[in-house]
Amino acid sequence: MNQILYFVVIAAVFLILSRVMPGVSVTGWAPALIAAVVLALLNVIVKPILFVLTLPFTILTLGLFLFVLNAIVLGLTAWLVPGFDLNGFFTTLLVSIVISLVGMVWKAATKD
Repeated sequence: MNQILYFVVIAAVFLILSRVMPGVSVTGWAPALIAAVVLALLNVIVKPILFVLTLPFTILTLGLFLFVLNAIVLGLTAWLVPGFDLNGFFTTLLVSIVISLVGMVWKAATKD
């Protein structure tokens, strides 16, 4: 049940960001929910592969390159999901940072 609620929270964040931030476009709840699920799947499947391939950059930047990895995965999500669009790398990077912060707050709030 917590996972479903997490997807709804992330979808709500996508919708809020589309209203507040220029360059973010979400056409409704359905694309937002699909984007949340696709983002989760890409984080499980693609992100570990990218992490291993870019490990030297991550070490050199003391972990800051992970924000770029999150932006790449989020950009791939926007490319795959119709109705969910992100315009520009810096917009994608900022949205990925917001999603990461929401995820950290969610983990802290739902910790047993």
